[in-house]
Amino acid sequence: MPISLPFHAVLWDMDGVIVDSYDGHYHAWQRIFNELGHQLTEDEFARTFGMNNRLILYTILNRKLPEDEFQAISDRKEEYFRESIRGSAQLLPGVADWLECFKDHGIKQAVASSAPQANIDAMLGELKIRDYFQAEAAGAAIRGKPDPAVFLLAAEMLDVPPQACLVIEDAIAGVEAAKRGGMKCIAVLTTNSAEKLSAADLIVHDLTKLSIDALLNLYQ
Repeated sequence: MPISLPFHAVLWDMDGVIVDSYDGHYHAWQRIFNELGHQLTEDEFARTFGMNNRLILYTILNRKLPEDEFQAISDRKEEYFRESIRGSAQLLPGVADWLECFKDHGIKQAVASSAPQANIDAMLGELKIRDYFQAEAAGAAIRGKPDPAVFLLAAEMLDVPPQACLVIEDAIAGVEAAKRGGMKCIAVLTTNSAEKLSAADLIVHDLTKLSIDALLNLYQ
């Protein structure tokens, strides 16, 4: 009989948690900002990684785009990204084992990503892991992280109270969103340093370093 875990759902961020898509997104955004006449630095990209497209564009350009222009740019960026992952997407270390472990423990699981649904569909299809998830919350069209909207939506879709959800994140904005949503948060060091993710309840180098004991200790 599996040990009882003190949470009822796990909300997985996708990019940087389930799959290392950092370079794919970075190169897609570089193409977009080159088209817009802006030289995107890696520091700018790292600072906005985890935000949705609307917030990324506003943060870097420091202006709000007309809606039709925003939609065209956003759609083009995601097409560039999906091109980059075809045939190359791989699960990050430890992800497969924890997806199976949570399933065995009867824990509900959801993707809660800033990405549009088309990206979630493409990635879960490439990785062949869709059957592990009872919900997919796409944050592209709602308030972006660090607002907790996408995590609250995922919790609602799973019919689990926010305080009974555990979030796994890699982005500064994502950790802040989880905490603002009243959820425990584990951060992995895929894209940011431990210092930058210090607001998380637990920080691990990757999910191979996570243990059942560490999960239990989070709730004591």
